[in-house]
Amino acid sequence: MCHRGRRFRPHARSPIVKVMFAVYAARIDRDQPLSGLELGERPAPEPRPGWSVVDVRAASLNHHDLWSLRGVGLAEDKLPMILGCDAAGVDQDGNEVVLHSVIGQTGHGVGPKEPRSILTERYQGTFAEQVAVPTWNLLPKPKELSFEEAACLPTAWLTAYRMLFTNAGVRPGDSVLVQGAGGGVATAAIVLGKAAGLRVFATSRDEAKRKRAVELGAVEAVEPGARLPQRVDAVIETVGAATWSHSVKSLRPGGTLVISGATSGDRPSHAELTRIFFLELKVVGSTMGTKDELEDLLSFCAATGVRPVIDEAFPLDRAREGFERLESGEQFGKIVLTNG
Repeated sequence: MCHRGRRFRPHARSPIVKVMFAVYAARIDRDQPLSGLELGERPAPEPRPGWSVVDVRAASLNHHDLWSLRGVGLAEDKLPMILGCDAAGVDQDGNEVVLHSVIGQTGHGVGPKEPRSILTERYQGTFAEQVAVPTWNLLPKPKELSFEEAACLPTAWLTAYRMLFTNAGVRPGDSVLVQGAGGGVATAAIVLGKAAGLRVFATSRDEAKRKRAVELGAVEAVEPGARLPQRVDAVIETVGAATWSHSVKSLRPGGTLVISGATSGDRPSHAELTRIFFLELKVVGSTMGTKDELEDLLSFCAATGVRPVIDEAFPLDRAREGFERLESGEQFGKIVLTNG
């Protein structure tokens, strides 16, 4: 499958263009997002000052990739866009690296006034044989982690890490409710919470996923909306409208609800405003995480033996199967694409 090194010359006087195999958004379709997904040859990244070209060994899928195919955060004038935010690989100097996928705002490798964005909102992504990112965005991959494991961390696991330890501010012994066990962020929150000494509760509509959540360290997993044995210090919310009321009602007075997504929609039928102000609850939005937090997360996993839960790995040329599994919602943990 490897296309690295191939070159073609469309016309006698045209410049030589290096191509590679990639998975990309060719069209936007809000109702049938996978109809715009294509696999094939795309131009390989060219070296540029302040940037590094990385040979991708593994990359993981996120719901962000499905939303991109629906046109959320990805404008049509940016098409075709190679998808993928997360990756681990080898840079041009032979170093094993992990990508921090938030580009901009720091001025490293891009203009100092460029607003923050996730990699594929402006720049070609990681579902390819190679990707180019600002050199500042690369972190050393711990030797304890495989490429597949490291590739799971920069979006979902980093999001969960920031939600728990920065924005919820929980400490060992505190209690946390994680909504929607099975998704990448939710699975990460259960594993990280258990490792940090938290009392973790989880929800899922699926009995098998509830069982897996307990196996990963949740003290109890219940159906969405079910009453918990206690009110919790914090809620990790990624589901949105379908679980919002339950999340608010599950908090102790003064507790914190941290939200980083709304896969079921962003308009709950009942906002629970009275309960929020009467019990002095805190609602905190959370998006991704910083490079320093990713570095801490990598070190935490290397030192403790905590590893991402991988649902299934597919070679890059079977990426459509991975997207179909993600869209179905049947996965438990991360879906990974491998290269080479």
